[in-house]
Amino acid sequence: MKTPNPSLARAAARNNAEWCAAMSRSHGVEGDFTEQAWAAPDRTPRYYPDAVTLVPGASVKDSFADLDLTAAGFKVLFEAQWIHRPASGPAASPEPADSPELVWSVASDPDALRDWALAWDDGNGDADLFRPGLLDDPATFVLTGRSADGRVAAGAVASRSDRVVGISNVFARDGGLEAAWAHVPNAVHTLFPALPVVGYEHGDDLAAAVRHGFEPIGPLRIWTHPGRD
Repeated sequence: MKTPNPSLARAAARNNAEWCAAMSRSHGVEGDFTEQAWAAPDRTPRYYPDAVTLVPGASVKDSFADLDLTAAGFKVLFEAQWIHRPASGPAASPEPADSPELVWSVASDPDALRDWALAWDDGNGDADLFRPGLLDDPATFVLTGRSADGRVAAGAVASRSDRVVGISNVFARDGGLEAAWAHVPNAVHTLFPALPVVGYEHGDDLAAAVRHGFEPIGPLRIWTHPGRD
C-alpha cells in the first residue's frame, strides 16, 4: 500500500464534504463549512454523514482516521481508504471483453435522474435519495452510461472542486465491480481530462478500484451513533 499523501487526502476530504453538502442541500439541509469541518445542523440523507472533518484532529466522517469518538457513544461503522488516480496517470483500463459498449451522458432533467437513481438502487428502496435539486448544483454531475437499448447500465456521481474531481456511487448493472471500475473512470476522464480523480472505498470496491488504476492515499473512518437514524 502506498504511503499516505496528506495533501491529496485533504483535497479528497474537501471534495467529498462538498458533495455531502450538495446532497444535503437537495434535501433541504444547509450545512456550514469551517476551517476544520463541514457539519449539518439537522439529520442528513441516509448514508450521508452529519459532519466531515477537513483537517487531521478536527472534531462524523473522520477523514483522517485520527479521532476516538467512543467516549461520546459512537462506534466505527467501517474503515476505508481515500483513493486517487492522476489525470496523467495510467492508461485507461480496458473494459471487460463481454461488457456492452455504453453511451455516456450527464443527467440533465428529473426523468433522467430518476432513471439513474433506480438503476443505482437496484430495488433496495433508496432511489428517492437523489432529488431533482441536485441538477441545480453546478459542481455535481450524475454520469449515466446507457446500453444500445437505452437502459441505464452503469453510472456514478462526479463532484468537481478546485483541484480534483471526486467520484462516488459507482455502479454497473452487468459485470459487477470489474465493469463498474472499468467503465466509470474512463467516463470521468473524458469529462474532466485535466483533473485527478479522488474518492474513497473499502472492501471489494477498494480492491477493484486499485486494479483499475487508483492508489490508496490515506485512511478514513466512518463513525455511527446507536439510536441516531
